[in-house]
Amino acid sequence: MLLNEMNPSIKALSIVVGILMLSFFFDPVTPLLSFLLTIAITFIFGKVSFKKWIFLFLPFLFMAVVYVWSALLFPRVDPGDHILWEWQFITVTEEGLERSISLGLRVLSFASLSLLFALTTNPIHFLLSLMQQCRLSPKIAYSIMAGYQFLPLMKEEMEIIRGAHRVRGAGRSHTLSDKIKQIKKYAIPLLASGIRKAERTAIAMESKGFTGEPNREFYKVIPVTKKDWLLSCMLIGVVILSVYVSFKLGHLSLYRGEL
Repeated sequence: MLLNEMNPSIKALSIVVGILMLSFFFDPVTPLLSFLLTIAITFIFGKVSFKKWIFLFLPFLFMAVVYVWSALLFPRVDPGDHILWEWQFITVTEEGLERSISLGLRVLSFASLSLLFALTTNPIHFLLSLMQQCRLSPKIAYSIMAGYQFLPLMKEEMEIIRGAHRVRGAGRSHTLSDKIKQIKKYAIPLLASGIRKAERTAIAMESKGFTGEPNREFYKVIPVTKKDWLLSCMLIGVVILSVYVSFKLGHLSLYRGEL
């Protein structure tokens, strides 16, 4: 799909620009339109599993609900606000409701843009793109790539150590102090294994002639094409279109640093 094949650095730049543009506006229409259009682009132009997207989106939805609820419980009531409902210490005004909904929709809009990047980007290709287009130091990039490759191995070793402890009858913990001691028993072997893997990786990279110089040849080249810039304009255009529609509807409002 187009988004999965897009240059990761250009995609990241487009997402960052879109989020920065959205942060300047604080009305319910702009983030709502941006949120809906971003979801449509994600599934139309990207190869994304709907179940995985929902699973990753739920924490952000919960966060947005918490923000809306807290903003309603502790509102800023200004003179002249239209009170919609009042009960004891809770006062819901029309302006406060609009601010709280705007805050929640901003969270969802930022989350949708972030998920678009995360679910349509290969981490290895992203690091290669950062080295080739953004001049990231190969020492830093390859260190991150090596650590990323170690994560599945660390999980397997964790299961092996846990199984060995259970065989010896030391795998059960009931109290908090026992669980802390158990974490220490797991941490030391994992740390030792990680150090050994890091040493072997360093020796292997040095034996292959890796010096960390920025001017180097790459086996896999991540190009920048016209298609990448067109997709970038589309991602940024989502925010611009949302701002324009909100302005035409008379709801556009700038963020003034207060809730």
